[in-house]
Amino acid sequence: MDIREARAEDIEGIRTVAHHSLAASYGHALEDDIIAQAVERWYDEETLTDDLNDPDTEFLVAQDEDRLLGFAQSYVVERRETVGEIDWLHVEPDSRGIGLGDQLLEALERRLLEHGVSRIEGRVLAANEAGTDFYENEDFERIGERTVEIGGEPFVEMLYSKFPETGGRQVLTEAATLPDGRQVYVALDESVRGADGPFYSVYLDRDRTERYGYLCGNCDSFAVSMDTMGRVVCNDCENRRKPTRWDASYL
Repeated sequence: MDIREARAEDIEGIRTVAHHSLAASYGHALEDDIIAQAVERWYDEETLTDDLNDPDTEFLVAQDEDRLLGFAQSYVVERRETVGEIDWLHVEPDSRGIGLGDQLLEALERRLLEHGVSRIEGRVLAANEAGTDFYENEDFERIGERTVEIGGEPFVEMLYSKFPETGGRQVLTEAATLPDGRQVYVALDESVRGADGPFYSVYLDRDRTERYGYLCGNCDSFAVSMDTMGRVVCNDCENRRKPTRWDASYL
């Protein structure tokens, strides 16, 4: 078994692994056409080529002879801290249960630490019980959840976090003051990627029971708007949210 950096010639194999893995993990909850559409959107040749050439993306594959059996993909994101966001970790269904996912994650964590990340995040739909068990068995802590819409249906997505160097917890909620003097709380562990910087979720209370909106991580502005399709834009610097997986407006 060889775990190495992904290359352009791996693109078709990556697409195949992604399709088989998504169908095995989510076939009981998602229609076949939704899964096929997701693969076409997220793993088209242009997107994968951009990711392979991005210095802030770690993309590893597991290969056995001439066949790809799995891959792991993560982004290095500068927030208030440097975070490694695991976007996907896929293993072929017939190669699960032999520790391949563990090996991919271990190799990915080593690469992310070389980027200086202080925290690693992973997300998985609650409907994927094997996926949630995987993160919990790998010493990730569940720190939140959100509801996403896929094919018109709501699904719960779990957020997991791990501090690989210390194994400890860090302050993930930061108090801030709005221009009108009200105090709000910025959730540093809840963000979505923007073109120029992340958008952080903002709450009116420290316990995160009442949502206020977003803080733009590019210019620290609270003047962020979101339309009914979930498109987020900073009205001060025009930073815009990038589509993410399970994004209804993206699918």
